[in-house]
Amino acid sequence: MACSSHLLYQSLYPPSHRANPAAARGHLRFQARPAAASPSARLGSSPSRRRALGLRVAASAEQERRQVEVVYNPEEKFNKIADQVDQSVGITRLNLFSPCKINVFLRITGKRPDGFHDLASLFHVISLGDTIKFSLSPIKTKDRLSTNVSGVPVDESNLIIKALNLYRKKTGTDNFFWIHLDKKVPTGAGLGGGSSNAATALWAANQFSGCIASEKDLQEWSGEIGSDIPFFFSQGAAYCTGRGEIVEDIRNPLPANLPMVLIKPPEACSTAEVYKRLRLEQTSQTDPLVLLKEITENGISQDACVNDLEPSAFQVLPSLKKLKKRIIAANRGDYNAVFMSGSGSTIVGIGAPDPPAFVYDDDDYKDVFVSEACFLTRNENEWYREPISSKATFSKEELPPGGSIGC
Repeated sequence: MACSSHLLYQSLYPPSHRANPAAARGHLRFQARPAAASPSARLGSSPSRRRALGLRVAASAEQERRQVEVVYNPEEKFNKIADQVDQSVGITRLNLFSPCKINVFLRITGKRPDGFHDLASLFHVISLGDTIKFSLSPIKTKDRLSTNVSGVPVDESNLIIKALNLYRKKTGTDNFFWIHLDKKVPTGAGLGGGSSNAATALWAANQFSGCIASEKDLQEWSGEIGSDIPFFFSQGAAYCTGRGEIVEDIRNPLPANLPMVLIKPPEACSTAEVYKRLRLEQTSQTDPLVLLKEITENGISQDACVNDLEPSAFQVLPSLKKLKKRIIAANRGDYNAVFMSGSGSTIVGIGAPDPPAFVYDDDDYKDVFVSEACFLTRNENEWYREPISSKATFSKEELPPGGSIGC
C-alpha cells in the first residue's frame, strides 16, 4: 500500500507544494479574483455618485469574497482516496509477529487409542517470537520460503508451507507467497515456535483473501496439521485438553508485567523420545483444574507449575535436570517458580528477567540460549503484536552480568 499512497501523494500535490509539508497540512484559502480595473475609473460621473457606487461595489466585493472563501483539508481527501485504492488493490505484503508459548503447567492424563496422549495444560503466549514477511507471488504454482537460520527446512515439510497448503485446500483460493522467516525462537525448545509459525501463516493467508474464513474456522482447520497450533487462535491464554487441540480461553490471563527468563541448552529434546519414556504411574495426581484455579486466582507458585514430562525429559537429557537444580539452588527469592516448558529443553524462571550468575560465569553454559520475556495476549480479530519495549532475544555475550532488560 505504501507505493500506492506515494503515487497518490504525488498526484495530489505539485512539487512546489511538496517542498513545504507545513502548507500541505494547513488550510488552503481560495479568494475571488480581483477586478482588472477600478470601478470608479470606468464611471465618468460626479464625485458623489462615484462615492456611492464605490461603496456599493466595495460591499459587493466584500460579500463576494466571503462567499467564495473555502477551507480545504487535503489530508482528509488524500486518506479517502488512499482507502479507495487499498480496497480495490488488496493486500500485497504483510509482516506479522509470530510469538511462542510456555506451558505454565502440563499434566498428562492418559494415553489414547490413536497413540497420542491426553493432556491438560495452561498454555500462555509470551513476548519472544519470530517475524514472518509475506508477499504475494506472481507465480501461481508454488510458495517460496527463506529463513535467516540454517537447519530450518524450507520445503513442504515446514509447517508454514503446510499451513498455506491447508488454507488453499479448505477455501479454494489460489494465492501463493514468497515468505521470509526471521527466526528468533530456538527449535526443539518446547516453546511451540513452529506451531506459532503455522498459525501465523493461516492468519496471513486469510488476510490476503479478504478474511473469508472465521477465526473459529482457522482454529479448527489447524488441528489437522499440529496439536499445538489451535491454541494460538485463542486470546493468548487458554486451558487446553485432548491432544492440545481443545482450547478454552481463560478469563484472567497472567499479568503482562510479570517478567521471566528462558534458558535453553544447545541440545534439543526429541518430543517422541520424551513421550516414549513417559511412565503414567509416575505422573502427578493433582487435578489439573485445581492447578488452573490456583494459578489464575493466587498466581504462580512452584507447587502449581507441574510438568509431567520433566522426569522423562531429564532421562533424555540429564544436563537439563542439572540446569534446573542449579537455577533453583541459586534462587534468592527472584523466581516464583522454575520449571521446564513443554517437552523441553527450555527451563523457565518466572519472576525475574535475568538468569542466575552461574550462567555467565560457568563455561559449561557458554552456549546456552538466554531470553527474557513477558506474558502476551491479543485482541479478538487482531494478531499478536510484539511489545514495543521488548528486547526479547539476546545472546549471553550481549547481556551484561546483573543487567536487567525490561519487557
